[in-house]
Amino acid sequence: MPVLSVIVPFHNVEKYIGPCLDSIAAQTLADMEVICVDDGSGDDGPAVVEDRQAADARISLIRQRNQGVGRARNVGVAQATGRYLAFVDGDDTVPPDAFARLVSSLESTGSDLACGNVMRLYNNLLVPSWAHRDAFARPMQRTHITRHPLLLRDRMLWNKVYRRSFWERLGLSFPERMYEDQPVAMAAHVGARSVDVLARIVYHWRHRDEPGTSITQRRLEPGNLRDRLLSVLQTADLLARGAPKLKPDFDSDTLDIDMAVAVEAMAAMGSAADQELLDLIVRYLDGVSNEAWHSVPFTHRLQVHLMHRRRLDELAQVFCQDRSGLLQPRMSAGGLLRRRWYGRHPSMPRHLAGVTGELKLTARLVSLDWRDGLLTGVGRVGVGRFELGELRRTRVRVWMQERKTGQTVPLCDQVNPPTWENVVQEDGGALPEHAFDFAFAFDPAVLSPAQLARRGYWDLRVQLRGHGLKLEGRVAGPRWRPPLIPAPRRRSGVWLVPVRNAKGAWGLRLRLAPAVIGECRVDGGDLVFSGVLSDLGDGEPVLRLRRRSDGEEMYFPITLAGTDFHARVPLADIDESVGRESWWEVVIDQGRPIRALVRTRERPVATVADRRFLIDRGEDGCLLLAER
Repeated sequence: MPVLSVIVPFHNVEKYIGPCLDSIAAQTLADMEVICVDDGSGDDGPAVVEDRQAADARISLIRQRNQGVGRARNVGVAQATGRYLAFVDGDDTVPPDAFARLVSSLESTGSDLACGNVMRLYNNLLVPSWAHRDAFARPMQRTHITRHPLLLRDRMLWNKVYRRSFWERLGLSFPERMYEDQPVAMAAHVGARSVDVLARIVYHWRHRDEPGTSITQRRLEPGNLRDRLLSVLQTADLLARGAPKLKPDFDSDTLDIDMAVAVEAMAAMGSAADQELLDLIVRYLDGVSNEAWHSVPFTHRLQVHLMHRRRLDELAQVFCQDRSGLLQPRMSAGGLLRRRWYGRHPSMPRHLAGVTGELKLTARLVSLDWRDGLLTGVGRVGVGRFELGELRRTRVRVWMQERKTGQTVPLCDQVNPPTWENVVQEDGGALPEHAFDFAFAFDPAVLSPAQLARRGYWDLRVQLRGHGLKLEGRVAGPRWRPPLIPAPRRRSGVWLVPVRNAKGAWGLRLRLAPAVIGECRVDGGDLVFSGVLSDLGDGEPVLRLRRRSDGEEMYFPITLAGTDFHARVPLADIDESVGRESWWEVVIDQGRPIRALVRTRERPVATVADRRFLIDRGEDGCLLLAER
């Protein structure tokens, strides 16, 4: 009897099944059997498995006609003989020590289930999985989902090892449909006497972007949506019976994710929607608490409410309004002793209209530049996509605040009514915005010698106050849209560098500059820049690009002529973007990192081989290369 049985269902993953099995064969836990179940593949995936089987006696192959991954997993479990069970999807991979760590934890603690952290696999690049990041931030032994509710996000099968006797005691089996893993994973978490949580990475979850290869990519298909809803209902019923205190959190996630898919599908179908699907949706929403309803934003809540009430034609209209950015409900106040805020829409009942908990300040700059030695700016501040007619006399206050000390420099304090303005979007279109205007001028002369000497970071902050409302935050905005970042200025030997971080928040960085970039442009698909080093140092410098998401590094040569330097980076050679955006910090490496200050105001955008790059400045004024 092997220690561990690993069940690997697969279907049309010829490209990935080899690396998957290689990663399993390379496990430091050798005493295992690997049961591969071919779910009616139409490619050469089974032949790849047979090749691996010939080289490794631990691998076996079972064939079945295409009946779905749930049936394939059940067939694999029926053939398993190990004391522990694990599942791996045929397009994913497993780190070498994953199974040894999980099994060792169970042997040590006696828990029924051990689970670990996950990375997403984009081509050959690993990035943290957002679904698992918080739940697996720190290790825990002999815990339980009721004591560690973040495990509600851990709804996948494959980052776990299960004690076989526990699996049989609960009588676990997979529904023979899509989204079969969620109800089983949740049943295991709820039914376990104790669970071990490993912060170490135990699974690499592949992101596949080939059209039509992913269940998620086909999420709007009626059959796909039906299976998704059945899994939601099964999980909701399980939690209502076995862990009722967790159900509101589950419902919050479900309203946010699964019901967003349902809204999109029902809005597209309109009055022609499948009534069976609608019945499943209504059946689930009938059991959602008021607390969970208010956990999602007003505009999404409105659309889910219309779907719940079967008003699909109206849902289609509201959905289109929301997608186009034109759904901007009026915000109004209520309550005497304690001011509460509500969104107003003719289709939203008052008991679902509360927005107090979701109000967040949104502020952006319209312009920013140096004028007569002052850093002058104009901006607008609002409360998201709400119409603010009731906030006619609201105070807007703007200031700079030093992060380290909390010291402030007041910039603006004014009262004015909100105004409408059409805001140009990145795609060239325009959306109406209801917000308050503000303007300020920052005089560097107000900074004391001590403040200059600290060379700190100053955030640009804003506050809205009035009518019982008080919201405060940083001035930010989409980084890829205007205004341009002004060039740095120097005062008493210290550079004052207007900056914008990766999330678009504005500030002022005070710093010295061991190197200054005076020219930066795109030439024939290359990023070309030059500048001056204040200290040549001892070694030959090279240019180092470091990707923020994972620390990946690339190196390029630098040409020196005295203290002058010149560099050329072929943009087509940069590793491709991972996810929506990739950010590369550009540093001169001379045995120590030299973060060159960019003096130019220009922010070149280049398209090279169908890839779009932005050359920008980072939070400390250094050169930053972004791909979106």
